[in-house]
Amino acid sequence: MSISAPTELSAAPPQRFALFDYGFRPFFLLCGLYALTIVPLWLFRFAHASVPFGGLPGVYWHAHEMLFGFVAAAIAGFLLTAVPSWTGSRGFAGRPLIFMVALWLAGRVMMALMDAVPFWLAATLELSFLPMLLVLLAPPVVRARNRNLPILAVITLLWLIDAAFMRAVQTGDIALGAGAARVGIGLVLILVVVIGGRIVPAFTSNALRRAGVEVMPVTRGWVEAAAIGSVVLIALGELFSADVRIVGALAALAAVAHAVRLAGWRSFRVRGEPIMWVLHVAYAWIPLGLALQAAWLLGGLDFAAKWQHAITYGAFGTMILAVMTRASLGHTGRPLVVARPITVAYALITLGGLVRVFGGAWVPEHYLLTLTVSGLAWTLAFLIFVWIYGPLLMSPRVDGRQG
Repeated sequence: MSISAPTELSAAPPQRFALFDYGFRPFFLLCGLYALTIVPLWLFRFAHASVPFGGLPGVYWHAHEMLFGFVAAAIAGFLLTAVPSWTGSRGFAGRPLIFMVALWLAGRVMMALMDAVPFWLAATLELSFLPMLLVLLAPPVVRARNRNLPILAVITLLWLIDAAFMRAVQTGDIALGAGAARVGIGLVLILVVVIGGRIVPAFTSNALRRAGVEVMPVTRGWVEAAAIGSVVLIALGELFSADVRIVGALAALAAVAHAVRLAGWRSFRVRGEPIMWVLHVAYAWIPLGLALQAAWLLGGLDFAAKWQHAITYGAFGTMILAVMTRASLGHTGRPLVVARPITVAYALITLGGLVRVFGGAWVPEHYLLTLTVSGLAWTLAFLIFVWIYGPLLMSPRVDGRQG
């Protein structure tokens, strides 16, 4: 497939501030801005001795903000855009959207000032965002009896995990904080597996049809069940089992299931189209991360020690960047062709993920350097996203439609 020249900004939309015209607009922009801010800030804190996070070591601030700041913004942007499409309801815009943005920002400020503000104030503001997201999403989903109704339960579980995290901060309970982070990662992984399993083969099929390719992605019922069921079992194992060997065995089985799932999606066929291959690369991090998890939990192999970053930096970060760049084009009336700088961003986040996951094992004497290189790659990738997509997200659709 050939890739044409950049087209995101080729059409000049009317000059009007449109950031709050639809759910994806402010939250995708905030997600990008927070991604390129939080990692350099964390690297600074890490290099100058970890600053405590309430009653927990500073590393827990990093874990919390990546999950409930960065990932939560991406989830909100996706769902506030997808739910109107799923249910045929009116899109979220204007004052409700501004209010949600204010709540998310308030939570981020409180988490940054945790040791300087009353705990009750920080916890109240931080724990208000996800319930208010439910207030917006639940009525149309319930009225339509939409098949995506379980997404409301996922948001509720995320809120409960955040509440447990805040309790850990209040009491200084490191075990509770670590457990909340692990279960939170597991829950987001389930979400990525379910949504990725829908969009990656669907978008791939569309791309192959446009290119006149007859070979289509293959999905098998038993593979789908094994892929989704295995990550659910891992999350339950993290929650209820104290035996890491059980979780390690589940991770090994899950890695195989997801590798087989991905193998049926014809990844090699879309290698020439960046907006497509990045989705496949993002999903490939899942079987890799699960295999590394199994290697670490069952064998204690050093090269697999950073398996969590294969899931978070690799799968979560790359999938979020891939979906934001694609959805922003489609929902602003632009062709689904990314500019060349965005292809560079895809390459940066992929290479940065490899350095973050394996750099410590490759050159253990230069751990801080590998941390810095991977952090720089992440930051540049999202800086490119904000540079290219910031004007797009703040401008009206080029086709004159609402949204």
